[in-house]
Amino acid sequence: MAILDVLIHPNPKLRKISKKINKIDDEMLQFLDNLTETMYEKDGVGLAAPQVGVLKRVVVIDISDPETESRNPIIFINPEILKSAGSVIIEEGCLSVPKIYEEVERFEKVTVKAYDKNMKEFTIDANEMLSVAIQHEIDHLNGKLFIDKLSSLKYSRITQKMIKYKKKLEDKKKKKNVKKKKRR
Repeated sequence: MAILDVLIHPNPKLRKISKKINKIDDEMLQFLDNLTETMYEKDGVGLAAPQVGVLKRVVVIDISDPETESRNPIIFINPEILKSAGSVIIEEGCLSVPKIYEEVERFEKVTVKAYDKNMKEFTIDANEMLSVAIQHEIDHLNGKLFIDKLSSLKYSRITQKMIKYKKKLEDKKKKKNVKKKKRR
């Protein structure tokens, strides 16, 4: 298994709409394993394919508490919200917008149709945390981020922070590569 690189806002790939998946092959099964493993490695509760640069309609979610429960990842291929109800305001974060947490309004309950990794259709009624995670990840498939739901001022400030954050990461990588070359 491989840990995939998570794209950071404002990467333009995060704004693209993902394409439906029509078949599952060995390559896609490997990608699903890598996506799941990356979510766990990065301490996320969900991860969508576009966040790792793959424009396919697939997400993985696991809202179980790793300290008290065993892992329970749910793979959603081509997810679609059929029904929604209620409203909840909850603090969200995102692996593509690291270290930023903001309150966002979401539906309290959703009914979602999707396919599992065997392309078997299933429907799930989700509420609270699972409902919010599903909506957040489906937004990624449609080129949207949770920060799009914030005021333009907050959005601009967060974008500037992410630009600085990405620059720091790139500088760290460069220093690491220079050290590797010197050791040779």
